[in-house]
Amino acid sequence: MEEYPEELRTPPVALTCLVGCPEVHGLITAHLHSQQPPINAIALPDFSKISVIPPKKPPRETSEHVPGIFKRDWLSKHRTRIPAVVAALYSSHDVSGDPAQWLQVCTDVENLKTSIRGRNIKLVVVVVSQSGHKDDTNEERMIALRKRAEVDSKNLIIFVPDAEAELQQSLSRLSTAFGDLANTYYRDESRKVKARLERKSFGSVELNVRYCFKVAVYAEFRRDWPEALKLYEDAYHALREMVGTSTRMPPIQRLVEIKTIAEQLHFKMSTLLLHTGKVAEAIAWFRQHTANYRRLVGAPEVIFLHWEWLSRQYLVFAQLLETSSAIALQVPSMGSVPAEKPTEWEFHPAYYYQLAASYLKEKNICLEFALSISEAVDPIDGSAESVVASLYVGQFSRLLEHGGAYIMQPLADDEYVRYTLAEGKRFQDSFEIIALLKRCFEAYSNSNAERTAAYCGFQMAREYFLLSDFSKAKQIFDSVASLYRREGWLLSLWEVLGYLRECSKGMSSAKDFIEYSLEMAALPETTGAFEPLTKDCGPAGPATLSQRTKIHTEAFQVARGESELNSKEQNGQLKVNSEYPLYLEVDLVSPLRVVLLALVAFHQPTVKPGAPTLITIALRSQLPTNVEIDQLEVQFNQSECNFIIVNGQKPQIAAISNVQPGRRVETAPALVLATNKWLRLTYEIKSDQSGKLECIYVIARIGPNFTICCRAESPASMNDLPLWRFENLLETIPIKDPGLASSGQKAIQVEEPDPHVDLILGSAGPALVGESFILPVTVASKGHALFSGELKINLVDTRGGGLLSPREEEPFSADNLHVELVDISCDVPEDQSDSLSDKIQKIQPSFGLISVPSLDVGDKWSCKLKIKWNRPKPIMLYVSLGYFPQSGEPSSQKVHVHKSLQIEGKTAVTISHRYMLPFRQDPLLLSKIKSVTEPDQMPSLALNELTMLIIGVKNCSEVPLRLLSISIETEESNGACSVQPQNEEFREPIVHVPGEEFKKVFTIYPNGNSNKLRIGTVSLRWERDSSVVGCAQVTKHRLPDVNVELPLLVVSLECPPHAILGNPFVYSVKIHNQTEKLQEMKCSISDSQSFVLSGPHSDTMLVLPQSVHVVSYMLVPLGLGSLQLPRVTVNSVRYSAGLQPSAAASLIFVYPAKPHFESSDT
Repeated sequence: MEEYPEELRTPPVALTCLVGCPEVHGLITAHLHSQQPPINAIALPDFSKISVIPPKKPPRETSEHVPGIFKRDWLSKHRTRIPAVVAALYSSHDVSGDPAQWLQVCTDVENLKTSIRGRNIKLVVVVVSQSGHKDDTNEERMIALRKRAEVDSKNLIIFVPDAEAELQQSLSRLSTAFGDLANTYYRDESRKVKARLERKSFGSVELNVRYCFKVAVYAEFRRDWPEALKLYEDAYHALREMVGTSTRMPPIQRLVEIKTIAEQLHFKMSTLLLHTGKVAEAIAWFRQHTANYRRLVGAPEVIFLHWEWLSRQYLVFAQLLETSSAIALQVPSMGSVPAEKPTEWEFHPAYYYQLAASYLKEKNICLEFALSISEAVDPIDGSAESVVASLYVGQFSRLLEHGGAYIMQPLADDEYVRYTLAEGKRFQDSFEIIALLKRCFEAYSNSNAERTAAYCGFQMAREYFLLSDFSKAKQIFDSVASLYRREGWLLSLWEVLGYLRECSKGMSSAKDFIEYSLEMAALPETTGAFEPLTKDCGPAGPATLSQRTKIHTEAFQVARGESELNSKEQNGQLKVNSEYPLYLEVDLVSPLRVVLLALVAFHQPTVKPGAPTLITIALRSQLPTNVEIDQLEVQFNQSECNFIIVNGQKPQIAAISNVQPGRRVETAPALVLATNKWLRLTYEIKSDQSGKLECIYVIARIGPNFTICCRAESPASMNDLPLWRFENLLETIPIKDPGLASSGQKAIQVEEPDPHVDLILGSAGPALVGESFILPVTVASKGHALFSGELKINLVDTRGGGLLSPREEEPFSADNLHVELVDISCDVPEDQSDSLSDKIQKIQPSFGLISVPSLDVGDKWSCKLKIKWNRPKPIMLYVSLGYFPQSGEPSSQKVHVHKSLQIEGKTAVTISHRYMLPFRQDPLLLSKIKSVTEPDQMPSLALNELTMLIIGVKNCSEVPLRLLSISIETEESNGACSVQPQNEEFREPIVHVPGEEFKKVFTIYPNGNSNKLRIGTVSLRWERDSSVVGCAQVTKHRLPDVNVELPLLVVSLECPPHAILGNPFVYSVKIHNQTEKLQEMKCSISDSQSFVLSGPHSDTMLVLPQSVHVVSYMLVPLGLGSLQLPRVTVNSVRYSAGLQPSAAASLIFVYPAKPHFESSDT
């Protein structure tokens, strides 16, 4: 599309002309360009330049010969040189000036009218005036100027350039006038031409096409898209009628001109349809356009011009599809548009790019043929240089110099043919074809149309191949071949491999040449129903059995070094010798699996070290002829088991092969691979090393310098050959034993040798949280000496949750581990103490590695594992011992002993606490009389009152413990609370049996008011009852924070510690008011059958602030033993709270007589 002139590629825009006052031209043209639609302008500085507008030509005679259809410059002339409107700009000083100035203005107007009158160009008069002198303009002169110019009053515009508001108003009036007059001009011109069409006042079809084209262009100037489209269609149909009827020009050039005009008309119609959203109609029109001219190929000697023209149609339409954008304008559907619905592919530009490349390729073929049969075309044809484009579209003439002037001479058809052939030789279309196919390839790839993309890629690679760019061609051919292998397209794959084979030859790559040749030779046969399709199979020829055999023979001759092939590169050869050996590798996904497939199966799943077992190697090839192998090498992951199989029929070749010293060599009667037949070889093998024994490679050597390394496969997991999956072949099993053929594996497990060393794990019961648990590990040699031993320790969570604490946001440290391996201590024999520093010892939280010293038969060695539990968790301890039973023999087998032990980590002790008030004393706290109690409310203690703290220690383990000390570590440093005793070391350890609870009483005296008092942390030192002294552990329990507040009232009961039967005693109730307010209290006492009571049963009293009130009763006991004192109840009227002592505080023991107590000396 870029080859088209700009006036054809872009829609026409109205043209105006500005004459005079050049200082304001920039303002006006910038405003006109910003309009929608824009307006172009010719700027002439003065009226003397008005002659640039071409004059009107005289009318054509009806009998005059028509030399062409479209003049080449007609469209450009109306877009750039013939304006629709001319604006005459005058300064207000000239209009209102002296008579000489006014006379000059009148003269310029008359000259301008004379110049534009023949073309009916519209006129606008513009008077440029400054804003300050706008009123100075002579009104009579303005009227006279309008009459002389013969314009309407609306087309006489006063232009004010120096005031922004008036400038915008002037520009708006000017653009409106230009737009209206331009539409009028193009409408008038269109009517003139249309009148000729309606009267049919022309004597040739050429003029009919020309007039329709002109009316359509004038309609485009007016943005009348439906009218333009209709007239372009009329011109197109009229042009189609000229085919075979016009005799104006020689036939070859006449057809070229018609096609060129049809191309431009169709381009115009497609542009209008696509840019107005009628994509389906545009596609239908394109389909009709190509159908109309597809068969008009022309003379045989210039048939290449037809394919070039057809290719250009598809290319231009593809570019239009890419750049089109649907807008809101609606174009009515034309009745001549075919009603057949376009296919889905026809909406994709890639479809047209692909066909454009195809037709351009066809053009190259026809051009080469035309050049080959033409004897008139020399390598340098000087006559072609004087041929130029004629004055009419689609025509060519010879430019001759005659008498100092140049004249155009028409061409005969034979001259035109020589010119086109010479031009065809100058240009190479291969790069354009590649560019088109590349766009198709990328578009189809992005649309996931892999098969179509592969076809385009194949065409593109073939063009690179023809250009001898083998590197790029091979890269694309490889990607295409991978798809064809996956899809199973045999003929297409055969053709691509043929090109790849030639590319490898051109790049002097013997390895690639052999690979592609062998793959081609091993492809399935494609005869029978596919015979008609094998006519064009690329450079490799038809995919017949004979051709496959030929390729097979040629490949092996090169691989064995028996022949060399000349490369297309300079001085390049394909050769395989000792300097350039050939090594091919066949893996599980390689296409060369059809060339050589190796299956390996062990006859047993497991075997003892040193015990023999059988192994079967099965080989198969799909090559068309037999392949004789000189030597096979079977490689394992244990190199000591590798062995070589030589061909018994070629001992001289086997002797030449490099065999490592000590390598096992077997001889086979014959190593010949027949087509689709298994070659089975069974041998005995043994391994002295425990673990996995796996066959990795089977290496076939053919000749002295050709090697095929095939990765071994298991029969149980063998995949089918994709291209041979649906072939009618005789199915055979790779191994005669059906069980091995279906479940055989290429790997076997070599068991470990039986150990003669005991590994003993000792355990002293469950582990306790906080202590360092000692676990002895003993190694005892019974039948083996022990050398280079290593002991591995692993700690594993039995529940699979890991040993790390699940708490997040904590930095990694030992406290984050539930269980950790702390240390390993071991015994070292005296004779090996010097070499201890050379031994390995690695300790991690869940892993340990330590060297074991050498031991003779009957010796023992032990070590101790120190494991610490930070939290209760069961673990599994795995201990593995690896050693060599012999010293100084690196080939000896390492022996392993494994033991495991589950250890339960339990909590040793749990610590609890509770607060108690002093005996027979009850403070009234404000927090305790709230109506609603919060669930997470802190306990409250009375300020300046003694509180008892009871610490309980319970043994939760299964072993007895010894309690060594207990203490409370306070956190308050300002003396807000005193604790007694803070630390108590037991003189004798207290034996704490399982399930028993030990209690210790502490006193707390808060002497500071605080809403969050930190009491401290209880620290308990303990150890196992059977442990060694010095292995004490510490368990801590942090006491929760408490609230300290001043009690409002404190009620205490006072009575003797015991009573005597019949003897009275005083029972007092003491009420302490610690507030600053007078408190009204109610005190009542209940009767009791065990006592005679003297005192008020119910009384109301007032207790002064910061004072103590005492209520006393006299009681006489009437019974013996532990008796319940009369129940006392004290109520506070202000706080609506009652204080009642507990039942335990109301007990007293009554003796029958006064007891006698003796003090102890201890």
